[in-house]
Amino acid sequence: MAVFLAVGTFLYAHHNWNALPAGTTIDRILIEKSARKLSVFHDGKRIKTYPVALGGKPIGPKEQEGDMKTPEGVYQIDYRNPNSDYHLALHISYPSDEDNARAAQRGVSAGFDIMIHGLPNGRGWIGVFHRRKDWTAGCIALTDEQIEELWRVTPDGTTVEIRP
Repeated sequence: MAVFLAVGTFLYAHHNWNALPAGTTIDRILIEKSARKLSVFHDGKRIKTYPVALGGKPIGPKEQEGDMKTPEGVYQIDYRNPNSDYHLALHISYPSDEDNARAAQRGVSAGFDIMIHGLPNGRGWIGVFHRRKDWTAGCIALTDEQIEELWRVTPDGTTVEIRP
């Protein structure tokens, strides 16, 4: 019985529900921080939603480097890192000129390296259970299986909107 429970738990933690078909391409990503979800769109239609974990202090917009907040605003996927410390990573074009200006007014750095990424390398076994708490330094985290799918369907230049 314990073996079946362990296998069932593993399959639940690592299954990518409603996988997007091969050849799918998205044109927009919407992250709703309060709902802890990332939705992908094609031609204005939501085609899939993923639950996510955020920065360790997710309420409010990112104000400065090290504040553990996930930014809010409209950005783009400007590059990808296949050798990330977090399985795969899609880089978000944060900070914008406006983000830098707000931080400069306060005499601080706006921060950098905001990504949509998988789990830390070697920790993919955690699967969906990583979402039990917000744990990133300001990034948006998915399971390894989910970031693999998002990586496949997301072209560079895709718009990313992050809402409170």
